[in-house]
Amino acid sequence: MRGVQSSGGTFNVNDYGAKGSGDISQAVMKAWEAACASPGPSTVLIPTGNYIMGEVLLEGPCKGSKIGFQLDGVVKAPADVSAFKSEGWVVFNHVDGLTVSGKGTFDGQGQKAWAANNCDKDENCNRPPMNIRFNFLKNAVVRDITSMNSKMFHINVLECDNISFQHVTISAPGTSINTDGIHIGLSRGVTITDTNIATGDDCVSIGPGSQNVTVTKVNCGPGHGISVGSLGKYKDEKDVRGITVTGCTFTGTSNGVRVKTWPDSPPGVATDMAFEDLTMKNVQNPVILDQEYCPYGQCSLKAPSRVKLSNIKFNNIRGTSSGPDAIVIACSHGFPCSNLEIGEINLALHAAGAPANSTCTNAKPIFSGKQVPAIKCA
Repeated sequence: MRGVQSSGGTFNVNDYGAKGSGDISQAVMKAWEAACASPGPSTVLIPTGNYIMGEVLLEGPCKGSKIGFQLDGVVKAPADVSAFKSEGWVVFNHVDGLTVSGKGTFDGQGQKAWAANNCDKDENCNRPPMNIRFNFLKNAVVRDITSMNSKMFHINVLECDNISFQHVTISAPGTSINTDGIHIGLSRGVTITDTNIATGDDCVSIGPGSQNVTVTKVNCGPGHGISVGSLGKYKDEKDVRGITVTGCTFTGTSNGVRVKTWPDSPPGVATDMAFEDLTMKNVQNPVILDQEYCPYGQCSLKAPSRVKLSNIKFNNIRGTSSGPDAIVIACSHGFPCSNLEIGEINLALHAAGAPANSTCTNAKPIFSGKQVPAIKCA
């Protein structure tokens, strides 16, 4: 085994025991430990090849100002959920200046987990591990990698500052349960661009405490679209501010862009959101603003959502809807949406090529341009 390099460089996992081993997780963590201790720029390399890798925890802070994790091979997770002790397969914690890159693939082998997953019916279920977790990172870049067949979310971003995703590919069947592509929470300065996401849940989901998030040039489908929320499930959730979704294409998804909050919720704030220049191709529900979101059917709709939605813009959204209601605006009856702007919209029924329907309640939008279907609010 090669010793720790003092001046940085490439730390090939084969030099730390991966070559010829059945499970490379210990070699990966040893290579990471050596790279993280190096004062110069360093990179952990998993070279071309096929590997089995168990749970790995890659901790910072690191001594150098930059550290890379380069995956050029295909790593496969254990198929059995019982092999995991936590809710993450590959976990990066407390790192500043991380780059995750490479032409390789993280294969979560989630098929067995999906078959046993009842989280779509029971919110208190035992959650399978996510493919990749980014926790408490600063100034991170993730580019070119592929995540496929995760048992749960593909990528989870928690309490990160300034993290970007570029040219990432995410892949799982449309029937896979709870396999959100990229989930963001309590993070600031998140950028997702030029990325292809095909999965069984939200392509991108933006949770409480997310601020200054930009999603651009994302191809989504299959999946549940790009969602802000759900919000208002828990007390003292942090505000959502500064969300931009632009230049994205949705193909065969159950939703396009969606903002969702729970009824009978604690107070909250979601503001300054723009959804613009979007193409819908046979999308069941292209535009949804839903403040009566209740997936488990255990909510009281009599009590309104107290998440205050404001400064929201929908503009230049075109294409086809596979469902009759192309636009649904259902704001809180106790705290109606404020400063809601609706610009150019042109959505037709996919099957007939005719205008679809729209519904709008508890809102007084500011209209500009032409809306097809026409929108009348009560």
